[in-house]
Amino acid sequence: MKKLQKLLSLTAAMMMPFGIFGCAEAAKPIPDPDPGVENISIEHSGRAIDATVYRPDATHFPVVVFSHGFNGYKDDFRDTAELLMQNGIGSITFTFCGSGTRDTSGMSTTEMTLYTERDDLSAVMDYARAMPWFDGTLVLFGGSQGGMVSAMAAQERMDDVAALMLIFPAFNIPDDWNSRYPTEESIPDSANVWGVTLGKNFFLTLRDLNIYTPMPEFTKPVRIFHGTADTIVPIRYSERASTTYPSATLTTLAGEGHGFSAAGMQQVNRALLTLMQEL
Repeated sequence: MKKLQKLLSLTAAMMMPFGIFGCAEAAKPIPDPDPGVENISIEHSGRAIDATVYRPDATHFPVVVFSHGFNGYKDDFRDTAELLMQNGIGSITFTFCGSGTRDTSGMSTTEMTLYTERDDLSAVMDYARAMPWFDGTLVLFGGSQGGMVSAMAAQERMDDVAALMLIFPAFNIPDDWNSRYPTEESIPDSANVWGVTLGKNFFLTLRDLNIYTPMPEFTKPVRIFHGTADTIVPIRYSERASTTYPSATLTTLAGEGHGFSAAGMQQVNRALLTLMQEL
């Protein structure tokens, strides 16, 4: 009996380290997601992005990253972000650095280009993907210039983006400015555009930008909404995109302009929820 007890004790002692290490390996608990809304700052490239995280009451959830339009800011899509949170979907809204009058990053608007905005969006994407509650599904939602930038980011990081949701995306930006400034010599050092002073580099970086060329390579779902009365971005740009992306659908909103009514946004929100359920 004593020999048996000694053998059992020795066996237990030998197994104990494995049991401890096994528990330690498995004991990587996911932090409480702390459901709710939190204002954060995302540092990158020497600048700080003003952002807001919307976390649902769930241990794992997909994330939608919202990109606002020209001279917009992070709260432009607050209502949609809150709706997503109520439906178990996380999101991040943010203000592009140097984007306009409500940006708090300290970056000058004369430094902003579509490419600095793309880099800002990429930094937010990295933050979203690093959240311990992120379930692997990342969707980019962009309006107007933010739609253009979202498309640029998706083309650069195709494997990281599950789908695109674009409302009146400003795919006309290169055409408009390259037409206004047909040569590099004709580009001014700065220009005031709707109350925002843009620098020469904003226009220079549009010279060789063709958003449509890489579109066939992005095979994930793309949902585009565009108003038939949009006088800022002609609907033909979205029509072309809808036939260039392999998996795109275009929904036209009769009588809607550049910026949707409450009824128009309700339609967009319903489509977004449906898309998230399908991914």
